[in-house]
Amino acid sequence: MAIVSFEDFYEVPNLSFDISKLREDLSKILEDKKFNSPGVTHFGAIPINQIPNDENSIKGNNIRGKYWTIADDSGKEVARDIDIDESKYTQLIPEFEKTYFKVVYETLSKRFKLGRMRLLLKEPRSTLSWHKDPECRLHVPIITNKGCSMVIENVAKHLPADGKVWITNNTKYHNFFNGGEQARVHLVACILESPFKK
Repeated sequence: MAIVSFEDFYEVPNLSFDISKLREDLSKILEDKKFNSPGVTHFGAIPINQIPNDENSIKGNNIRGKYWTIADDSGKEVARDIDIDESKYTQLIPEFEKTYFKVVYETLSKRFKLGRMRLLLKEPRSTLSWHKDPECRLHVPIITNKGCSMVIENVAKHLPADGKVWITNNTKYHNFFNGGEQARVHLVACILESPFKK
């Protein structure tokens, strides 16, 4: 019998955030902002940081960014979207200045070398494509349900919304599915120094 290994899911020790404050401030943000869905069905993003004084850095393809996928039964890997210099995303977007997200952003920025940070929406009963990214991802689940799991290669894991911080090895093929009947929202940041063994 095969042993399931969760080594591509890293729970950051001694670090957690107040889930009730995250949910409260998410509700406030959603009063003024909508999730942007740049050409991907059942998926939405709200950027939290940007390239300093560059509003274009949070528009269009910059919300998505480069990834690779195996689109059909040929098995051939294809690149999608555009390269992004993640290291330039160093300025909190003004709407987040007076929210708990500022505390989260500053805390995480002190501990990790971060790129783009976004609120990512996965609609109910939907999945992402099977793909891999240029870098790993840091997750703080805010709203989730038991029907939500991330799959890295052939290992699925539910990340609970309990304030804990996870880093996932998105440089391997993966997807995310929401099999529940409510939207899933994670705070997700590109992390530029991988905690995973090569």
